[in-house]
Amino acid sequence: MCAVTSKIIVITGASDGIGAAAARALAAHGHRIVVVGRDPGRTNAVADELGAERHVADYERLDDVRALAAALGRAHPRIDVLANNAGRINGARRVTADGHEVTFQVNQLAPFLLTNLLMETLLASSAAVITTSSMASRNARLDLDDLDLAAGYSSFGAYGASKLANILFTRELHRRFHGRGLSSAAFHPGVVATSFGGKGGPAVTRLYGTALARAIFASPEQGGSRLVRLAEGTPGVDWASGQYWVGERIGRTSPQADDAGAARRLWEASAEMVGLA
Repeated sequence: MCAVTSKIIVITGASDGIGAAAARALAAHGHRIVVVGRDPGRTNAVADELGAERHVADYERLDDVRALAAALGRAHPRIDVLANNAGRINGARRVTADGHEVTFQVNQLAPFLLTNLLMETLLASSAAVITTSSMASRNARLDLDDLDLAAGYSSFGAYGASKLANILFTRELHRRFHGRGLSSAAFHPGVVATSFGGKGGPAVTRLYGTALARAIFASPEQGGSRLVRLAEGTPGVDWASGQYWVGERIGRTSPQADDAGAARRLWEASAEMVGLA
């Protein structure tokens, strides 16, 4: 798909993996990219390569998200696409300084907060909010009474629940704001050979960054192409708002993802957890 009009596209988690790959592809298509990453060295390297604006924010600190939103709001009266791509999987249960389980905070609460703090700009821009989810949502269950997983924690259970939360967030964004011009989508990038587990992830995720993984899994460029498709597409023409996408089709996921009541409860709980209630 070729872009007709250049867009202002903010991509979080753009210092590596599919975020960096999508940023490169979209910049090559003539879009103005804003690179957001956690690691200053990697973030600056990608931004320098693209000649792009850059911001460093650690989603384990919600104050970083607030500062990021303020900086983006000052710099951009228009944002056409907000790509909530930053994410992680953690090993042992850990709580952030904000008091939340780290996987849920990074994957759900931080993008929820950023999106809401930018909402006035996004609505004025008739923007699209695109969130990177995962097929891990398919067998997941989100405990709305224990979102920080104080009981029954497992690393992959926490990750799957957070990716299911991303889909519920996408559904509720559509319900609340599509009538005012905002569009939303969640997508599965494929099983991609990246270092997304990082140093704190479960040991098995370190395989994702090996030569074997690069031989059998999708490349970051292939995973990033799914983000590119949604970012360049026209909602209502190329893709339907409020849906979870696997490739070019609406994907199957957990039955809980279709629970409108759960989507509302998650939104309300997330707002309270980040101080927006």
